Amino acid sequence: MRGTLIFAGSSCPTLTGKICENLGMAPADAELTQFSNGETSVRILTSVREKDVFVVQSGSPKINDTIMELLIMISACKGGSANKITAVLPYFPYSRQSKKKSHRGAITARMLANLLGVAGVKHVITVDLHASQMQGFFKCPVDNLHAEPLIARWIRHNVPNWKEAVVVSKNAGGTKRVTSLADALKLNFGMVTTDRKRGSNMTASMIMNHLDGIERQPLLDRIEDQVRNNSSGPENGSQSTDSGRPRPTRTIADAQGSPRRSNGPSMRTSNQTRSPMTRAQTSLSQSSAIDELDESELDGPEYNDQRAHEVTHGRLVQGHIVPDDFPSPAISAADGSVTEEDPMAMSHASSFFGPQPHALGGSGDVASSDEEEEVLKNPKVEHMITLVGDVKGRTVFIVDDMIDKPGSWIAAAETVVKRGFAKKVYCIATHAVFGADCLEQMQACDCIDYIVVTNSYPIQEDKARNASKLVVLDLSFLLAEAIRRNHYGESMSPLFLHMGD
Repeated sequence: MRGTLIFAGSSCPTLTGKICENLGMAPADAELTQFSNGETSVRILTSVREKDVFVVQSGSPKINDTIMELLIMISACKGGSANKITAVLPYFPYSRQSKKKSHRGAITARMLANLLGVAGVKHVITVDLHASQMQGFFKCPVDNLHAEPLIARWIRHNVPNWKEAVVVSKNAGGTKRVTSLADALKLNFGMVTTDRKRGSNMTASMIMNHLDGIERQPLLDRIEDQVRNNSSGPENGSQSTDSGRPRPTRTIADAQGSPRRSNGPSMRTSNQTRSPMTRAQTSLSQSSAIDELDESELDGPEYNDQRAHEVTHGRLVQGHIVPDDFPSPAISAADGSVTEEDPMAMSHASSFFGPQPHALGGSGDVASSDEEEEVLKNPKVEHMITLVGDVKGRTVFIVDDMIDKPGSWIAAAETVVKRGFAKKVYCIATHAVFGADCLEQMQACDCIDYIVVTNSYPIQEDKARNASKLVVLDLSFLLAEAIRRNHYGESMSPLFLHMGD
């Protein structure tokens, strides 16, 4: 491409070389060094006057150095009278800090967008922003490309029986991304959620009993109604009070939520004011009513007492699925005795079933990977993890935008395998950040079969060499085509389409 220069940052020289190879050109010359005190120095070794300049820079373990290097390169090209400068960021740094998480927090992603604008950027090309609304932080056009077509194509060609697979989100915040891939492949989708607010004194049996009470309440109302219909006559007070006045009618809802009328107060209230003979007759009527309901309604699907198989619960201790008989963290390790329940804590158990208020108002959002990892690894807190969806005997694709910490990925994989009885698990993400020993832990997990990522973020060669489960997809063709279309002023829409087999 005439009149075009592509500069490579220090974070991704290999990816930049592949992009230039696809475009039939060589990377432009630039000297990137650091002084002894850590300051970054940039020298552009070719003329950029009236040229269309693209600077390719991604994230790295030294993220702040790469950002400063990018800003200096852009400023140097602007000072060299470049016609247009485009920043190509396969992984956008600080993308997880796109909103305030506390009253004195900073929106760092917006600050970085302002810095790029001040440095002289006229266009931004990136891949899979953590939050798509971040495009509004920029005063210049932003092309937020998606790796989803590339991932979907890889699935079609490399996963056996992929049409029977299920796409699963490992948290509630990633459901939109998961449903998009599921729609593209025409697959079912599911979700794994973890209760991060639950205290150690709130056991799974308490939650299940509470849910059982909610499910059985419409059934109890129908039993009471049947008892009142069978117990007719003035002696039991079903139609009139002792003073002869008619009882007020009340409207209650049946199992489908449809209103129906019921004469008299509830069975428990009226039973206290009746004589012993009346209560005995009522008990007999109640038994016959239950028998009738057992024969006519309890066997039907409307009043099936079993929970749906598509919702599976499990216990999570220190980030791993444990058996149902595993000792709870509330049990003392010294004497094996259960600690006394705190009445105040028990009174707040109902807060589990409602949304927790966020510091800035509204419901709390999904925690970041660091916060989620810290909570999952807390040995004093037991969590309940829930799988929504049927994955038995199927291949599961656990999808998110990046892999940083392994805790939530391993917990989701163990849930779909040990609780949902999935056949094979693929962990799929665009950005392979792989903080600390994340890749090693996921490689050692028996429930994970493949780890599929792209080369948007540089992966250390020694780590990639020792990870047999790792599959890296190449983004160079996507980015090269985006650069070509941007230079010639062509539409970017074809890059978002899913190509056929």
